[in-house]
Amino acid sequence: MVCNSGKTQREEMSKFFVDKEYVGESEILIKNLTDINHISKVLRLGIGDMLIISDSSDFDYQVEIIKIMSTEITCKILDKQKFAKEPSTKVTLFQGIPKQGKMELIVQKNVEIGIMKIVPVFMDRTVVVDKGNFSKKIERWNKISQEASGQCRRGIIPVVTDPVNFDSMIKYLDEFDLVVFPYENQESFTVKNLMKNLKQKPSNIALIIGPEGGFSEREAKILSDIGVLSVNLGKTILRTETAGFVALSMIMYEFELD
Repeated sequence: MVCNSGKTQREEMSKFFVDKEYVGESEILIKNLTDINHISKVLRLGIGDMLIISDSSDFDYQVEIIKIMSTEITCKILDKQKFAKEPSTKVTLFQGIPKQGKMELIVQKNVEIGIMKIVPVFMDRTVVVDKGNFSKKIERWNKISQEASGQCRRGIIPVVTDPVNFDSMIKYLDEFDLVVFPYENQESFTVKNLMKNLKQKPSNIALIIGPEGGFSEREAKILSDIGVLSVNLGKTILRTETAGFVALSMIMYEFELD
């Protein structure tokens, strides 16, 4: 999926997300003040202009603006369509927290490619000055996820969760059909090899990416001991901000483009 190329008239409309509680039988309310400002002041849209609104769960709605106020915008529903652009393969990224600034790129690109959820993880080689002050970062990363979702016509906004530590992460891995981690010491077993060995297509995948410096020997051993498969992403060693969306692209290519 390429953002903003070869658009139909429907696709040229700006897309916004609302909670399902604001979707009525014939009208939708936009209550988010940032979205209201963007629609009225940045895009300069007015009465009679069209938007696409997602309920972040099931449907996209083509709507017409019928009322603009400082605290809400009222839209009339013209058309309703089931999401068609969400990948059937649900991938959660457990991302070793990188140094400042890199997480924004990680969130943006993985959301564009099709990630379902992103879980920041404190790992042995994570270098973070203040582990206790993450609320503003999480808020910022979720805003980036929302912007990327709208830009690329995602049906949902992937959530960036509160951070967990590596040992806590292990407890969540049983929820997935397949768990993989790209590892520089894995010399031959590739994502393609992995896919060929699968007996059936997994619907729920966990992808674990290390921070700068990669996984510690302790972490790699724990993952291997519980049956998590290590894969090789190519002949070069990728940066942490690159490895996730390279691996996700390979997974999506194998499962979503057949």
